[in-house]
Amino acid sequence: MSDAIQNLRALVRIPTVSRLDSATTDWAPFREFVDALPGLYPATHSALTRELVLEHSMLYRWAGRSDGSPSVLMAHYDVVAATAEGWEHPPFAAELIGEGEEQLIWGRGTLDDKGSLVAVLEAVEAQVLAGFQPTNDIYLCFGHDEETLSTGIQAVVQLLQSRGIHPALVLDEGGAVVEGIFPGVDSPIAVVGVSEKGSLNVTLTVDQQGGHASTPPKFSATARLARAIVRLNGRPFRSGFPATTAEMVRTLGAHSSVPLRWVFTNLWLTRPLLKSLFGRLSDETAAMIRTTQAVTMLGAGQAANALAERATANVNIRVAVDSSVAEAVEHVRRAVDDKLVAISIDQANEPSPVSLTTGPQWQLIDSIIGEVFPGTIVTPYVMLGATDSRFFTQLSSSVYRFSPFEMSGAERATLHARNERMHTATFLRGVEFYTRLVGRL
Repeated sequence: MSDAIQNLRALVRIPTVSRLDSATTDWAPFREFVDALPGLYPATHSALTRELVLEHSMLYRWAGRSDGSPSVLMAHYDVVAATAEGWEHPPFAAELIGEGEEQLIWGRGTLDDKGSLVAVLEAVEAQVLAGFQPTNDIYLCFGHDEETLSTGIQAVVQLLQSRGIHPALVLDEGGAVVEGIFPGVDSPIAVVGVSEKGSLNVTLTVDQQGGHASTPPKFSATARLARAIVRLNGRPFRSGFPATTAEMVRTLGAHSSVPLRWVFTNLWLTRPLLKSLFGRLSDETAAMIRTTQAVTMLGAGQAANALAERATANVNIRVAVDSSVAEAVEHVRRAVDDKLVAISIDQANEPSPVSLTTGPQWQLIDSIIGEVFPGTIVTPYVMLGATDSRFFTQLSSSVYRFSPFEMSGAERATLHARNERMHTATFLRGVEFYTRLVGRL
C-alpha cells in the first residue's frame, strides 16, 4: 500500500475539530497533528524551516535558488465536528474500503482539507529526496481554524506582510475536477476559483413581554420572527452574471453541444434566458448568479408553557462578487420591514478581488491540470464558500482555489456532512499534481 495513503490515514485519525468558541476546542489533537508531521516527512522537515503561528498554524519556508517572488501552497487541517451516528464508517477511523480504482478512504477531512495538505507534503518530500531546490522560495501555510474564524492564516498573512513578502502565486483548496455540472458538456471540468463570495452572519432578534402560554398575545415574539423569516425567504437577492461567471459560461459554452453552444457563447443576447435557467437548474447554479441567504440557527423560549421573551434567527449570507456587505444588509432590512425586529451583523467579509486569468501563474495551473487530468476543460469560477486564501488577496493578485481531485456530486455532498470520503486513486493523482507544480516553481 502507498505510504502516501497510509500517511493520510494516520492524519485523518487525529480528530482536529475546531469550534467557534475556541475555549471549547480540544487542542491536544492539534498538538498531536503538528508533532506527527516531522516523523512522517523527515526530508521536508530537514530542508524546510517551520514556525508555529498562534501556536497551531504552520508556516514552512523552502528557500529557493534566487530571490524572486515566492509561491504559497495552502491547506488547513482543522475539520468540522462529526460523530459516528449516521456514518457508514466511523469518521475518524480512516477505513479503506474496496479495491483498485474503486477503493475509498473514509473519514472527516479526507476532502476538506487534509487530503490537500497531505498531497502537498507528499509532493515536497518527494522533490526534496530527489535533490530538487525551487527557483524561488516556496511557503507552505497550514491553518488550524479555517472552519471557524481563520485567525491562524490572518496572523500568517500579517507576518508575511511585515516581512515584505508578496507571492507571485497562491494556491488553496477550492474547486475540483467535476462532471455533469454544465448543460451540454460531457467532458470533465476543472473549476478554478479566482474569487470567492463575501460572507456575513445577520442575527434577527425580537424582544417582547413574556407570560403564560395560556394567554398568548395576537402576535408573539416567535410569530413576529417567523414572519420576518418568511418575508426574507420570499424576497431573493437580485440575480446577474458577474464578469467571472460570464467568462465561465462562455468558456464552457464553447465546449457545449449544439444548439446550447450558441446560447452560452452569445451571452449579450441570451442573458435573461440563462439567468432563468441557472436559477432552476440546481442549487449550485442558482447560487452562482446571486447573493444567497440561509437561516441556519433558531432560538426561543425557556419552557413549553411560557411565552418566549426573546426569539432569534441567524441568517448566513454569501455576498455575490458584484455586490457588497452594505447592499446585503440593506436588502435584509427592506425585506423584513419590521422595526420591532432588531438586525445585527457579525463576521462580515466583502467579496474577494478577482485574480488574473491570464499570465504565467494561470497558465502554469492550466497546463498541469491538462497533464494530470487529460481532456479536462479548465475554467475560472467564483467560489461559493469561503477559504483562508481570501486573506492573501492583499498580498497577491494571483490567488487561486483548486483542489486537484475528481469529486462526484455524491462526494461533494459529503463536505461538512456525513460519510465524507475520497477515492485513493483520486488522492494519488492529487499528489502527482502537486509534485509537478512544485517541480516548476
